[in-house]
Amino acid sequence: MPTTAIAINCSLKKSSGDPSSTDAMIDVLKGAFDKHDVTLAETLRIADYNVLPGVTSDEGEGDEWPQLREKILAHDILVFGGPIWMGQVGSIAKRVLERMDAFVSETDDQGRMPSYGKVAVAAIVGNEDGAHWSSAQIFQSLNDTGWTIPAVAACYWVGEAMGSTDFKELDNTPDKVQQTANMVAGNAAHLAKLLKDAPYPGTGD
Repeated sequence: MPTTAIAINCSLKKSSGDPSSTDAMIDVLKGAFDKHDVTLAETLRIADYNVLPGVTSDEGEGDEWPQLREKILAHDILVFGGPIWMGQVGSIAKRVLERMDAFVSETDDQGRMPSYGKVAVAAIVGNEDGAHWSSAQIFQSLNDTGWTIPAVAACYWVGEAMGSTDFKELDNTPDKVQQTANMVAGNAAHLAKLLKDAPYPGTGD
């Protein structure tokens, strides 16, 4: 079976046709995944959907999280993309993580959450400090909700503090960012394929 990935863009803005720095970073990872025969199927711009606040998988009328959840869980790898705001992961990313909290109570008969055996990496951009703190927030939450985090799982770029240049405006991808993207994609692809061949045992009861 082919290995596939899906990305979420947790920008605070809806799609407008304008370039997005988060999308630009996701594109860097997409190119790196291509080299490992991993297809990044699509990118979901979370702000384009009505994701209600809450900690269940369906918060009722008008909630579009259930369809997003289904798409996300249909793939082997999740690229969790988002910008830094006020030195930390943005509010839309936090809402996604809160909705994933439902996985804790949605286990199979071996205690495994729906995300077990699936790999998650991060794509983070910003014009201020906070990449490490954002990745710490994302990865702890993803680990709590059953995702597997590979070695070197965060690909990020942080511009000059209070600067005016965004990642999407760079003429070329910085060497260090590209090298990191290659490592992130390679490790994630390797781990995802291993987990498909040898799933977690769960409680083993």
